[in-house]
Amino acid sequence: MIDNFDFKETYSVNDLVEIVRILRSENGCPWDREQTHKSIRRDFLEETYEVIEAINKEDTELLKEELGDVLLQVVFHTQIEREKGSFELSQVADGICKKMIERHPHVFGEAQADTTDKVLENWDTIKKRTKHQKTQTESMLSVPREFPALMRADKVQKKASKVGFDWDSADGAFDKISEELAELKSAVRSGDKANIREELGDLLFSVVNASRFIGVDSEEALTAATDKFIDRFSEVEKAAAENGIDMKTAELAELDKLWDKAKAINKSSKKD
Repeated sequence: MIDNFDFKETYSVNDLVEIVRILRSENGCPWDREQTHKSIRRDFLEETYEVIEAINKEDTELLKEELGDVLLQVVFHTQIEREKGSFELSQVADGICKKMIERHPHVFGEAQADTTDKVLENWDTIKKRTKHQKTQTESMLSVPREFPALMRADKVQKKASKVGFDWDSADGAFDKISEELAELKSAVRSGDKANIREELGDLLFSVVNASRFIGVDSEEALTAATDKFIDRFSEVEKAAAENGIDMKTAELAELDKLWDKAKAINKSSKKD
């Protein structure tokens, strides 16, 4: 046990920094000492998704807890660099403060931005300048490949749209889906795995493009569709059990009938 540790009724961010320092110290926790940026990067991602879950549930207490977990990740990664003499949390805070001031000249300077669109336009212009991005391609390449694929596609498409490289209307995006679907079917018939993969990617990219035009977040739409599938599958599984049907050996037509009933139940419950 660490001697002279100051137990308190209420702790601050500075206390969290000290706790992490102790955990990483020689007399701290073996697990914490062994961690690196790469070993806990998945933890950071999972904690971030749990924040999103709390927001979606509109659960304030859960949000407070999950934001604390994300803050721990920030402090932990910073402590790893602090031990190397690279930077400290105060420098992390300094950097983001300077960035926010610089990118809000309409608040902290003399620039004008009376609408959200103008604010975003200024933000992009300043970001490109500070990141030394001279072309829109460089701006696209700045979107991390580690992003969820649908999210990355959406962001890249928006950047292309800002320089006029876009359909005039949603009709063009919908037509492109039909074109890419036909090319995917052709690739499947050919049996060329590499071509199939490429054409499937093109189809997904086109669907994201269409979703952008109709104002629907493709990532959220797919999440909702997956939830809906699970709900309906649950109804099918329950109905199969009630009717003595073995889903593993049942004919697809028989399961389709159960699916249609589940679909009807789902629609009816929404109306209610």
